[in-house]
Amino acid sequence: MSLLEVHPIAAIATTPMAAKTLQKLCQDGIILWVPKSLGDVFGAKVYTGSLKTHVAELWKTHRGLIFGLATGAVVRLIAPLVQHKSCDPAVVVVDETGKFVVSLCSGHQGGADKLTQAIAHLLNATPVLTGTASTLGLPAVDTIGIPFGWQRGEGNWTEVSAAVARNEPVQVIQEAGSTLWQSTASFQNSSLTLETTFNSPAVCITPRSLSYTSNPSIYWHPRVLWVGIGCERGTSRKLIESAIKQVCQEYQLAEQAIAGIATIDLKADEVGLVELCRDRHFPLRTFPADILRSITVPNPSKIVNAEVGTPSVAEAAALSAAKARNLLVTKQIFRASAEFQGAVTIAIAQAEQEYTGRIGKLLLVGIGPGQLNQITPAAQAAIASADVVIGYSLYVDLIAPLFQPHQIVEALPITQERQRAQRAISLAQWGLTVAVVSSGDIGIYGMAGLVLEELQIQGWDGKMPKVEVFPGITAMQAAAARLGAPLMHDFCAISLSDLLTPWQVIEKRLHAAAQADFVTALYNPRSQTRIQQLTRAIQIFLQYRDPQTPVAVVRSAYRQDEQITLTSLDKLSDVPVDMLTTVLIGNQSTRTQGDWMITPRGYNAVLS
Repeated sequence: MSLLEVHPIAAIATTPMAAKTLQKLCQDGIILWVPKSLGDVFGAKVYTGSLKTHVAELWKTHRGLIFGLATGAVVRLIAPLVQHKSCDPAVVVVDETGKFVVSLCSGHQGGADKLTQAIAHLLNATPVLTGTASTLGLPAVDTIGIPFGWQRGEGNWTEVSAAVARNEPVQVIQEAGSTLWQSTASFQNSSLTLETTFNSPAVCITPRSLSYTSNPSIYWHPRVLWVGIGCERGTSRKLIESAIKQVCQEYQLAEQAIAGIATIDLKADEVGLVELCRDRHFPLRTFPADILRSITVPNPSKIVNAEVGTPSVAEAAALSAAKARNLLVTKQIFRASAEFQGAVTIAIAQAEQEYTGRIGKLLLVGIGPGQLNQITPAAQAAIASADVVIGYSLYVDLIAPLFQPHQIVEALPITQERQRAQRAISLAQWGLTVAVVSSGDIGIYGMAGLVLEELQIQGWDGKMPKVEVFPGITAMQAAAARLGAPLMHDFCAISLSDLLTPWQVIEKRLHAAAQADFVTALYNPRSQTRIQQLTRAIQIFLQYRDPQTPVAVVRSAYRQDEQITLTSLDKLSDVPVDMLTTVLIGNQSTRTQGDWMITPRGYNAVLS
């Protein structure tokens, strides 16, 4: 299931009904396991031997387990395996009929709460969350840094979490990393404060290892430190690692705050560097000599310039990777000893934006006409799973009940579609999961096209960030459903907005649709400043259609202020129309019956 963050995930069922329920979840990354007694059903894998033994094996290799069993049975199965919430997999229990989804174990750090919410949306089930942060909508201080790739440091995590749950003042001291989390509803409604407080616990967000307060505190370390390295060929990994450790200790920098290693491209295959980055999960960023040579550094070297074509490697590489002007640590040289081989130079610069270490996603979500029950379960799950939700303010308000307290929600004005697309792409490229919401179907006059166009302009490779599109009920479909069956024969949709399409092109399409007798849906028929386009469209259709052709004007379908007007083509100009309106113009066989609009499918229909 690509929209769930916890991978890999195993689902386990021991009865046919439970297997049928969990089979609905078996998409990317989720594998359903059943006992041999059920046979090869539902596309599941079969385990042999005892369930207890099988669960113990899955526990070692999976980050999430979904059980279609009784809660008590699951508790007995996992009891011998549970160690600590920081390393245990997420455990979720789903009843056989799929009515309830229970977050049982590792709710915060393991992601069980998030997994539970996503499954509940997919199954249209009730999520059961019992953690204080989840039930009260408070920030989970032990997970706030996860979306941004922050690393957990030292601290009294239990005591600080308890203070937040008791609504006691907890000071936030943030020196680095994104502040987007401070805009979330959970932060705004909590006792966390950016103001200086005395004798209160603290959440410290810093690249440094020093202690800020004697009060109970916890430390998150954003990965903002880029370590520039220059070294002799064949320098041992141990010397490089020891040098980094010594520099961090001397300058009171947390090794957890290291974003990655930067060096000259000649060192891209340096064994010690490659091994260190592989084992510590550091990205290795390399730069050609001409780029490094253009960087002004405090300690250039003629010797280095003669060797590799740039007067600086460590300092220039650190500044280049961090996109910074100044160094936190100027170059420090460490030479071979009896224990270590080679020589290495270390410099450190701090980036403004942290390295997340995550692959971002763009979830392009159509929310339909606006009512929550008109949104597909998959679309609801996508919205609930996102780190960030971006959309036009009206649409954001319509789906507000789907938001999680920890989510970042950004609502932009109606005229800033391209800015929304660019913002979403920027956050996804950084490593966040971003849901872009659009009314109706996001791929029909929605945001999907703008987002994909912008990605194309930026040279997107089609893979990263990942993109997934979730369809919705478009305005034309919603309006048709309210009217009966106006789209039962060939139909088309035309937008009257000439902001992105020249009016001459729109007129040509109006002539073609009217002459070809298509049932025609007109989108964006009129705005405050664009009032003549609909008048011209009516004139064009009257050239080819009977003036009595049935027309429906549907405003805000399925919303509280819904308005439906049935009229005729020659009287359409008398009906109020705006940007929330869809106009459906029937073809020559369209009829009305009471409040219904019907276009015969063509079978046994007699055209007049």
